[in-house]
Amino acid sequence: MAEERDRSRLRQSALGRTARLATLPAAYAGRTTLGVGKRLVGRPATVVLTEVQARTADQLFRVLGELKGGAMKFGQAMSIFESALPDELAGPYREALTKLQDSAPAMSNRMLESVMTEELGVDWREEFKEFGDTPVASASIGQVHRATWHDGTDVAVKVQYPGAGKALRSDIKQLGRMTRMFTVLAPGVDIKPLLAEVEERLAEELDYSLEAASQQVFATEYAEDPNFVVPAVLAHTPRVLVSTWMDSEYSLAQVIKDGTQEQRDHFGILYARFLVGAPTRTGLLHADPHPGNFRILADGRLGVVDYGAAARLPDGFPLPLGQLLHRAIAEDWDAVTEGLREEGFILPRTQFDPEELADYLGPFLDAARTEEFAFTRSWLREQTTRVATPSQENITRAFKLNLPPEYMLIHRVWLGGFGVLCQLEATVPFRQLLEDDVPGFDL
Repeated sequence: MAEERDRSRLRQSALGRTARLATLPAAYAGRTTLGVGKRLVGRPATVVLTEVQARTADQLFRVLGELKGGAMKFGQAMSIFESALPDELAGPYREALTKLQDSAPAMSNRMLESVMTEELGVDWREEFKEFGDTPVASASIGQVHRATWHDGTDVAVKVQYPGAGKALRSDIKQLGRMTRMFTVLAPGVDIKPLLAEVEERLAEELDYSLEAASQQVFATEYAEDPNFVVPAVLAHTPRVLVSTWMDSEYSLAQVIKDGTQEQRDHFGILYARFLVGAPTRTGLLHADPHPGNFRILADGRLGVVDYGAAARLPDGFPLPLGQLLHRAIAEDWDAVTEGLREEGFILPRTQFDPEELADYLGPFLDAARTEEFAFTRSWLREQTTRVATPSQENITRAFKLNLPPEYMLIHRVWLGGFGVLCQLEATVPFRQLLEDDVPGFDL
């Protein structure tokens, strides 16, 4: 009876999430109608747009902050890019977005007992010498408990929320109806591919057995590394993952919030080194770059968790990617244009003048042009404004470019990684990282 009440509350919670999400497009429509009315009585269009953006951001971030499941996972992805938004929009929500990167509500003890019994059997507690029923961390589709394995090893037990798959798909469907709202906050940015990617990866991220396989590859490769820690996998089922416990002080999100410049630079370099260097070492790309997955250890090492999203790159980053970056840094934009066409970034029979392409994409390569590069919010904001302002020129350029499916996760990681480094305001020897670990990039 108690378990049925819990399941009923979960269903009501899911209905509540859906209802809150469903109110957003209607509210957006009301705000834009109001904006049109103000323009008709002489208010400047730019002022009206800013007001609509502010009200949209207020409701959007507030609702996403209350959700878990697919909406929270999308919110976590969006929170990486808050550094690209103007301060008057993102500033009031920065703290809420940082929290979204690192936490979520917990399931009840009865639901925890139900999941563990279904996955490990009625005597599941016999596998542990101790098990903490109160979660020590939580995220979009699961929560983590601290325990002691039967052999005395301290472990982290990741347990998936009941009904997570259904909730994720429902939330993604609702979010798909809200894409116009996100374009108000970042004009010119197409949110649909991000939603499509999240939906496509649901099946993999919901299967902890797949995550366990990826995590163990990383754990084996980084077992003796002086800079990184990856917990080893001890046991797993599709909805439970048992890994060695990693003592961490806090996550990279806390460094973003109030870290010293020394901490920002130190952990920014490690963060970038892991994202860029792992494919060469493991044949896999950790494809969830939000700061909550990167833990700060007392000895200065960076711990990395959550391997549910991983791209398989058996030869490291694709050779053409490094070659294109090399040619762009060398200012050979004729070769870059042809290479982008060969890789499918420029559609067949589409004409893109090399000089125009250099003007459009060139500034994004600033980090690779110098020995060290200072990532800042202002730099990212400047680049985003430059290419995302909905001018006729930018719209024409954007329609000429394409993102091949095989580059989707790479694009997500590099774009998200740049967002985090700009949140950190870290100075990083990024060019050296490219030279070390990206095939074809050798200056």
